[in-house]
Amino acid sequence: MTTVVERLRASGSVFAEDEAALIAESARDEAELASMVDQRVAGLPLEYVVGWASFCGLRIAVDNGVFIPRRRTEFLVAEALRVTAAGAVVVDLACGTGALGAAVAAQREVSLYAADIEPAAVECARRNLLPFGGTVYQGDLYAALPERLRGRVDVLLSNVPYVPTDEIRLLPAEARLYEPHVTLDGGSDGLAVFRRVASEATDWLAPGGHFFVETSERQAPVALDVMVGHGLDAEIVEDDDLGATVVHGTYTRR
Repeated sequence: MTTVVERLRASGSVFAEDEAALIAESARDEAELASMVDQRVAGLPLEYVVGWASFCGLRIAVDNGVFIPRRRTEFLVAEALRVTAAGAVVVDLACGTGALGAAVAAQREVSLYAADIEPAAVECARRNLLPFGGTVYQGDLYAALPERLRGRVDVLLSNVPYVPTDEIRLLPAEARLYEPHVTLDGGSDGLAVFRRVASEATDWLAPGGHFFVETSERQAPVALDVMVGHGLDAEIVEDDDLGATVVHGTYTRR
């Protein structure tokens, strides 16, 4: 184990001891351990190496080529749980691994649905949501959802890409080189995909339903205006400890 820690530290790992322990725990034999260490030293994100990420106290399966859930996004889940009642219809749109839906369903008895356009994400999310009875669809945002959900969604979670295209080059190498750009690229101002979700939110939300999206602090005022423009009451909520910003919209039918 000492050699593994030394190799990880030499490759630039700040938490070499912790990473070595996780890799050793996940490896089935010495050969796999060696292979996993080689992958990590070469720069592959730890979550891809071990096959899971810790999120809201859950082990979320993460396959190569699927967006890795971030710890800051736990704040979005915490905000959603404040308004999620038992029996709610919850949709995790552009779900990636399905981490948001899984984290909410782990705390509430809900009817859970998720969708993503990427086949690899759909396969991964199905494994993560199976224990919670969730159903995962493949397709482009709302087009993937069954028509029977229209106007019935109580809580809409959507951690869509929000990195401006020109700023992807500034991301850490682990994200920039290994995660698919489609899971990061939010268009010229980072809000292109969000605008598409917001434009149809009131068609799918039930009266009194809630829509949660993560943004950067800089983008939040624009996102709030977009929500208001599409018929939602909106607020910005932040968590300084996690460095997280969430815009929360409520559909109050007038």
